[in-house]
Amino acid sequence: MATDARIKTDIETNDVMLYMKGTPMFPQCGFSARVIQILTHMGVPFNSANVLEDDALREGVKSFSQWPTIPQLYVKGEFVGGCDIVTEMFQSGELETLMKESGVPVKA
Repeated sequence: MATDARIKTDIETNDVMLYMKGTPMFPQCGFSARVIQILTHMGVPFNSANVLEDDALREGVKSFSQWPTIPQLYVKGEFVGGCDIVTEMFQSGELETLMKESGVPVKA
């Protein structure tokens, strides 16, 4: 499957999809770890893909979103942003609002 097709399938079949370095249990960079921490704190169910295992995916997500860095968070097929944006949205309450409006369960 072509990389773009894989990304489209990932973000269309998972309500919350995170492209990250490493895995949720073993993040391989601080930025990925911070996004995992936020999603876990919120109790948001999500799927992830480790871009370190696949160079085509690592480069593919950057061109797909037109965003140069990883991690990248998608909610209901829409690109949300990287670590800084996710952190700011979490702190302002915007991320919780986005999740709820998208029908994604959030821990109270």
